[in-house]
Amino acid sequence: MRQIRTDLAMESQQAAGSMPGVHVKQWAESGVTVTEVSIEDLKASVRLGKPMGKYITLECPQVRSHDVNARIAMSNLLAEELARLIPEGTGEIMVIGLGNRNVTPDALGPMAVDKTLVTRHIFRELPDHVEEGMQSVCAIAPGVLGVTGLETMETVTGLVERIHPRAIIVVDSLAARASARVASTVQLSDSGIQPGSGVGNLRRAITEESLGVPVIAVGVPMVVYAATIVRDALEEISSEYSSEEALDSITDHVLEGSMGDMIVTPREVDSLVEEAAQIVAMGINRALHAGLSDAQIREMMG
Repeated sequence: MRQIRTDLAMESQQAAGSMPGVHVKQWAESGVTVTEVSIEDLKASVRLGKPMGKYITLECPQVRSHDVNARIAMSNLLAEELARLIPEGTGEIMVIGLGNRNVTPDALGPMAVDKTLVTRHIFRELPDHVEEGMQSVCAIAPGVLGVTGLETMETVTGLVERIHPRAIIVVDSLAARASARVASTVQLSDSGIQPGSGVGNLRRAITEESLGVPVIAVGVPMVVYAATIVRDALEEISSEYSSEEALDSITDHVLEGSMGDMIVTPREVDSLVEEAAQIVAMGINRALHAGLSDAQIREMMG
């Protein structure tokens, strides 16, 4: 059986079924379905292909239809769940937007950073102008190796050694198993992230173990693998391919060679990634600057 291709822990867990060391909770709030998957056992981690940790997934199909109320509900819940994961204390928060802003499905991280309220310079240079309830925040979109010649981890390590942040929030595009979850789902995790995982270009992982700083990952699936779409179609049209072996065989035949690694994204990806970046940035800003009203945050975001 081919391993399911997804960055979403909830999809991996659903495919594998119940197992020791994995706890799942699910509830609905404001039209958003929230699924929390806690991977607490090394064997379960290996079987699911996900590091141990907590994975919180927010789903709202109405986001894809540009529903304003759905987008607000998503960003509000994202802010609440993100605030739960950020460690208490003082010190700066660093927001890192991974990805290539020149490749639309991979531009989520840089676009979210563009809308993040950075305040570190205000805390340092104009402390009297700091509003109550704001935190010191810095942000960077380090680009990708093919553009900068620098590994993302090299850049991040240098910044962490210099700034000593209290925590890091990393934003990146992901890959989903189900096409319906593209641009309508947000995953948070306290286990860090592996840059490029959504497009199969794995780089060194950004985690608490590698940096010595808590790392919270925020991702939105913007692509699915062509292989998963082929398998879904085969399951729908014929019972001939009901076995996993038959599905693997015909999928390999249809997607010969490098075609098997092809990724697919919606044709309206330009507007979808922009709206997803807005939701993520609004959630981050509300979580980090709880003393500001939504109107103030929107005004500062531009």
